Amino acid sequence: MKALIFVSLLVSCVVQAQFHPRQPAQYWPLPPLRTRASIQNNWTSERIARIPKLLKKYGAGAWLICQREHAEDTIWWSVKNATDFDAHRRTVLLFHTNDSSLAELRRVLDEYHPFRIVLNTDEDIAFAGGLHVGELAVLQRELGEYWTNRFVNEPMVAVEFVATKLPTLEYYRIMQENVWAMLEEGFSDKVIEPGVTTTEDLSWWFREKMQFLNISTWNQPRVSVLVEDSYPGWGGTEDVIEEGDILHIDFGITAMGLDTDTQHMAYVLRTSGAEPETDVPDSLKEGLRKANQLQEIVLGNMKPGLSGNTVLHQSDWGHDAGSVIGFLNLPEYVPVLGELPILPNTYYSVGLYAYHFVPERNEAIRFRLEENVAWSDESQKWERLSHELENPTMQA
Repeated sequence: MKALIFVSLLVSCVVQAQFHPRQPAQYWPLPPLRTRASIQNNWTSERIARIPKLLKKYGAGAWLICQREHAEDTIWWSVKNATDFDAHRRTVLLFHTNDSSLAELRRVLDEYHPFRIVLNTDEDIAFAGGLHVGELAVLQRELGEYWTNRFVNEPMVAVEFVATKLPTLEYYRIMQENVWAMLEEGFSDKVIEPGVTTTEDLSWWFREKMQFLNISTWNQPRVSVLVEDSYPGWGGTEDVIEEGDILHIDFGITAMGLDTDTQHMAYVLRTSGAEPETDVPDSLKEGLRKANQLQEIVLGNMKPGLSGNTVLHQSDWGHDAGSVIGFLNLPEYVPVLGELPILPNTYYSVGLYAYHFVPERNEAIRFRLEENVAWSDESQKWERLSHELENPTMQA
């Protein structure tokens, strides 16, 4: 028996024109934890240094973030030091466009006199709605009506702050290939014994492997056996893996403040019958190609400035900060989040499915895939170069 990940040779256009390896993916070590923390803190400092320019872009003079320990604002996780685990007691952050150093809050407000003060109070966007109601009450009481009348909700400040990525692709490439290496090892006869191994066993194998690689879990590995037109929930399924099964996994890893999110599929070859299989059935390969083509269509329509809903309509179908291009339960239009613009220098998780009829099973199967992509000026140069190298006759 050999369980094959049959997305391996077909997925293209992933992390900044980093194609899925033609050869088996390899495990690559990330730096030691201490080095990772130093690198991550440098990224955070660079991100914070951009805040004054971001505030001016949205016509704001200050951005006030207030939180208590264990009740942190969503933005806290993007501004904290790498080794901080939460806010200490009450932590108040004031970012502003003035050059003076941060001091006692009220004195700084009196000295600088910002006209519009952004608070994270948005009702619809989680990354811009992290201010707890108790903290808002404290601010209103302590600062008084004079300053609270200047509070405004400007959600794109938080969204763009979190969504705009720094030069992290060197490490993100390593993380992504480690994910592929885990998938190729986990979905193989090294780990799966048909009739014995369960989907839950496989989920725990991925958790143990992540611990061994000194990385943590972003979204827990959810392994499922696809039955009829099933669409497993957040917990995956609890099945014994058998020959002829189609497997699906959705999971992500976390390291250095970066997250991945990947969905792959696999097929368990039938090797014990009179005519043992040596390859994946062509009908399944064709379904995968169809889903890959849909990925390429979405990527081709993603342009900075377009809304997620515009890309959705053009494509005919992350959870991170930024625009959303369709939800499973909202396949035609996504309120609020779908109207946010596609931002440059941002990572996107492209998760989708395509129906394809499989004659051997006499049913249409959803081929569900997800890969992480990076949009930046550099990535577009790499994509054009890769296309030219693969199509030399099209070069000028």
